[in-house]
Amino acid sequence: MSENVPLIKILVALLLLPAMFVSSCRKSSPQDAEGPGPANNETATAPAGPELVPAPIELPRPMFEGTPGSVRGVSRLAKPLGKPRPPFLAPPGTENIAFGKPVSSTDDEPIIGEIEYITDGDKSAADGSYVELGPFVQHITIDLGAEYDIYAVLFWHYHKQATVYFDVIVQVSNDPDFITGVTTLFNNDDDNSAGLGVGQDLNYVETHEGKLVDAKGTRARYVRLYSNGNNRNELNHYIEVEVFGKPAK
Repeated sequence: MSENVPLIKILVALLLLPAMFVSSCRKSSPQDAEGPGPANNETATAPAGPELVPAPIELPRPMFEGTPGSVRGVSRLAKPLGKPRPPFLAPPGTENIAFGKPVSSTDDEPIIGEIEYITDGDKSAADGSYVELGPFVQHITIDLGAEYDIYAVLFWHYHKQATVYFDVIVQVSNDPDFITGVTTLFNNDDDNSAGLGVGQDLNYVETHEGKLVDAKGTRARYVRLYSNGNNRNELNHYIEVEVFGKPAK
């Protein structure tokens, strides 16, 4: 009986070998390693992003006298792009929601023009198209009348000459007093002379293209813009402010 034991062990081992081979192959299946769904993550279909289209921006004709290179004595000055600004892409249905909206200012009696000029749609640098506010830090505030998802703020100071305005700051909020819930979209005040914190954005030369600030869909009702004179004099000028957005849902 003991002489047959090795033979029996060999026969049992031979019978179990196919099952062990099948089990080994079954464990190496890629689908088991990845779990349900595609075995290769690169072939998985990602959710489609929102469609973006050019915002309906219309520029005034150039009235520039001089060149950006003629500006002297201004530090941290952005270099001219040297070509037209590319279209700004935003969700379909985005429009200028600032047109005709009420505007208030820290200067109740402008030296030239009327505060209403700022949202009247006239972007020309011609005489009679701009408002001139007093010296030092001044700001204007646009009440959009409701909450909007804001994608861009586009504004023009006086752009008939190579002019740089200082302490340019753009903020949005749902608080009309800008005490709480304030988001700063642009700030080139490099020494905190406006008292709103030091900004990292660059000074720039005014042109007929205006200054476009990406608001990244920030939700707000009020838009406020600051300035603190310019390289030619201590006065503050605004021609037009456009705010591109859609009603908040």
